[in-house]
Amino acid sequence: MPQDHELFSISPADPDSADAWERMLSATHLPWSVAPPPREFRATARRTRVDDLALVDCTCSPCSGRRSRRQIAGTDGEFVVVLMTLAGRETVCQDAAERCLRPGDAVAWDSTRPATFTVWELLTKRSLVIPRAALEEVGGRSLARGAAVLDGSRPATRLLTSYLATLADTVTELDRGAVRAARNATLELVAGALRSDTGLPGTDAVRPALRARMDRWIDRNLLAGVSPQEIAAAHGVSVRTVHRVYSADGRSVCEVVRVRRLARARTELADTDRPVSAVRVRALMSL
Repeated sequence: MPQDHELFSISPADPDSADAWERMLSATHLPWSVAPPPREFRATARRTRVDDLALVDCTCSPCSGRRSRRQIAGTDGEFVVVLMTLAGRETVCQDAAERCLRPGDAVAWDSTRPATFTVWELLTKRSLVIPRAALEEVGGRSLARGAAVLDGSRPATRLLTSYLATLADTVTELDRGAVRAARNATLELVAGALRSDTGLPGTDAVRPALRARMDRWIDRNLLAGVSPQEIAAAHGVSVRTVHRVYSADGRSVCEVVRVRRLARARTELADTDRPVSAVRVRALMSL
C-alpha cells in the first residue's frame, strides 16, 4: 500500500524564499521562524509517513532559524525530533546547550522548548519526527527532554541511522502491516539510542547520583510493589542499566528491594501497635 509521500523544493527563482522556507519547514518538520536566507538559497525536502511518524530527508543552503513561544504554541502536539547530519555542518541549540553537528552526528530535540539552528554550509540531513506519546509506548517518557546528543560512534546510534536509511528507501513499498511493524521497530531503536546506558551511567561520576535517585524512588514506592522494569521506566533508562547500577556493589536490585522492605517492616513493628501478623502480611504482599 503506497504511503503518504510528499516532495518540496525552493529555488532562487522563488520571489520570497524566507516565507517559502518557513512553509516548507512547517509542512515537513514543525513550525520555525527563519532569518532571510541568501539570494541563491535552495532547498529540497521529501517527507514520508511511517504510520504516525514522519521521516524527512532535506538538503538546504546556509540559513538559520528559531522556535520561540509563538512557534511552540502553534505546534499541534508534543514531539521529539531526531536529526541526523548526512553531509555539511549545522549547529543546534536548546536549553543553553550548543550541539555542533558534522556528518555522522545526531541530536534529538524537544518540540516543547525554545531552540535555534544555524546551517553553515550546504547541508543534507535526515529527521525523524516522533509524537511524544508514541515514544512513551517504549518507556521513553523522560527521554530527549532538551537537546540530547546521540554519539555516532556507539553501536545503538549506528544501528538506528543505518536502519532509517534502509527505511527511507523502502517504506513506500511496504504494505500496511509491514509499515506498522517498521514503525514499532523504529521506536525501539530510537529509545535504545537515547537511553542513558548508551553512555551517561557508564561513568564513575554519574552512576552514584543515578543510584541515589533510584534508592529514593524505591523507598517512596515500596508498598506499591517495585520491579526493575518500573525503576527503569521511572528514570528513563533501560532495565539493563538498573541491573548494572546495582550490581556495582555486589548485590542485585531485587536483593536491595527485599532488604529495604524488611527494614520497613521492622520499623513498622517498632513504631506501631498493629499486630505482627498484619505487618507480616503487608510486607509479604509487597514482595
